[in-house]
Amino acid sequence: MKFCIKRFSFALFVVATFCPPARAEPQIVADVVYGHKDGMALTFDVIKPEKPNGAAVLWIQSGGWYSNWVEPKGWLTNGKHYLDKNYTLFIVRHGSAPKYAIPDAAADVRRAVRVIRQKAKDFGVDPERLGVIGGSAGGHLSCMLGTTGDDGDPKAKDGALTSSSRVACVVAIYPPTDISEWVTNPPEIIKKNAGLKPPLTFDAKLAPEHSPLLKVTAKSAPTLFIHGDKDLLVPISHSQKMLAALEKAGVPTKLVTIEGAAHGFNPKQNAEQVLPALMEWFDQYLDKKQ
Repeated sequence: MKFCIKRFSFALFVVATFCPPARAEPQIVADVVYGHKDGMALTFDVIKPEKPNGAAVLWIQSGGWYSNWVEPKGWLTNGKHYLDKNYTLFIVRHGSAPKYAIPDAAADVRRAVRVIRQKAKDFGVDPERLGVIGGSAGGHLSCMLGTTGDDGDPKAKDGALTSSSRVACVVAIYPPTDISEWVTNPPEIIKKNAGLKPPLTFDAKLAPEHSPLLKVTAKSAPTLFIHGDKDLLVPISHSQKMLAALEKAGVPTKLVTIEGAAHGFNPKQNAEQVLPALMEWFDQYLDKKQ
């Protein structure tokens, strides 16, 4: 199975592409800086619907832990279903492989959540109604947010770190949930993907800390998994094991199995199974009446 950054990055949002553009043009606020790294800016895009309902969906722009830039206007179509439900979209980018590894990416997306919560009023969103979504590596980072959220450190000198990094819910598409051995003894199929070596090259002692399966607690966010039962790159067992861990902890969770699907879904599967399931999850856990 050939490693494909672009496909991973867009695997989920393409489900929206077969609908016509929204009638009213949403507002785009591009390249909002949420931090700096080695002199470079960490950024996210904000896409606001005509009538925001206060809830937001954070799309983790990551495939293979590479975080590529995409023209913001493209999200007007790719994110149409979310905008039509009046969710504000945040397209979150992190310090990307090959320069940065998984611990860097996890720290970056966690910081992004803190900044969004800290400036929630400016963005017109409720800090307690933030959902997060991603596919593959983006799903892994989404699960990291769901399992390692904290309330912030009020004594931190860095203002962003004083804010909470908790999210209200997670949608994880075929996510790796246990990378505890991927750094030192990765599966053969991972070894064959040369592009995955850079993000997996870091101190092996940190790998368990970046395995969401090993970080589940009763405070973890409600999480929906969507996974193909023929996925060889990231076997469905990753989602199944984390589902069991979340259930044991008493956390609301669900697994939607896409029969016959590998590491990616076809248009029919996206339209009939993936999109309805994830929208229902967001509607359930981002509803202000909860």
